[in-house]
Amino acid sequence: MIQGLLRRGSCSTRILLGLVLAVSCWSQARAEPREFNLTIDEVTINVAPGFNASVFAFNGQVPGPLIHVREGDDVTVHVTNNTTLPHTIHWHGVDQLGTWKSDGVPDITQKAIQPGEEFTYHWVANRPGSLWYHCHVNVWEHVAIRGMWGPLVVDPKNPTALEKSVTKDVIMMMNTWESPYAGMYGKGGAPADVADYFSVNAKSFPLSQPVRVKKGDVVRFRMYGAGDEVHEMHLHGHDQLFSHKDGYALSSPYYVDTVPVGPGERYDTIVKMNNPGLFIFHDHVDRHLNMGGMLGGPITVIEYEGVAEDSWYAWNGKKFDPDFFYSESMKKGYGMFGNVTFIGNAPKSERRGR
Repeated sequence: MIQGLLRRGSCSTRILLGLVLAVSCWSQARAEPREFNLTIDEVTINVAPGFNASVFAFNGQVPGPLIHVREGDDVTVHVTNNTTLPHTIHWHGVDQLGTWKSDGVPDITQKAIQPGEEFTYHWVANRPGSLWYHCHVNVWEHVAIRGMWGPLVVDPKNPTALEKSVTKDVIMMMNTWESPYAGMYGKGGAPADVADYFSVNAKSFPLSQPVRVKKGDVVRFRMYGAGDEVHEMHLHGHDQLFSHKDGYALSSPYYVDTVPVGPGERYDTIVKMNNPGLFIFHDHVDRHLNMGGMLGGPITVIEYEGVAEDSWYAWNGKKFDPDFFYSESMKKGYGMFGNVTFIGNAPKSERRGR
């Protein structure tokens, strides 16, 4: 209607209506304030059959809640430490332009948040892409084997045509665990310690979940290296179009077979679902799949709609969580989104390694 008046109205009317239209467009694109609350809690989670781990969990869950904002948004996060050890939150990938005191590095940008204390972070989401947040105190333990990490997705103001083609987002956070220290806070992660359990979104196959798709879907896999080892992520039956590295869009995306996701790295690939069937998506580091002689580790399966599952299929009849990879949460717009699947249990007793 405004465009019609612009064509028919007087010069002054066109100028006025043009300004109204400009302001309207600006208001749709302007940054929004986003305010969130996070707690850090001591809970126990079931990572693999027969293996539980004591963790420091954001809002009681591992991975932590998805924080989904838009480029330019003004973000405030209030953090309460309910644990018995000090922590911080580093917003990995956020440039902290003019807000360096919110970078979350203990004894450099802030004093660590002591047990029972609170701290408020404030920053602007100036950099789009697949980012994440994690503790920066004793990262060799708190991040590598205690689950202190969660996804931070910043949508670009001007997405590419490739990004606009995506119909489904899948967030995969690969991590490592050390069973000798699973129940001992304050221990583990030393140079001589060896990881012996591996997971995607804190679950080792068969406790992980499938990715359900239909033919014609375009899926964006956002892969995160949240642990201390490289995970070589290989998808059967499909080519992965490597589109983003550490949140940055590649000027010339290219196809890959296997994606090496190292500690702290993020890789995005975009896949056209054009080959109906059941296809494994797994870590190609062989020892990462060996859970005491049984198949496990960072594994999911692409399950196409309408493909019959045989009785011997490992996940035949499995209870499905459509938000295990935050696929449903990514459709809900901007905010902070948790998942009850990831919430741990308060331990009945705690053994301290200190």
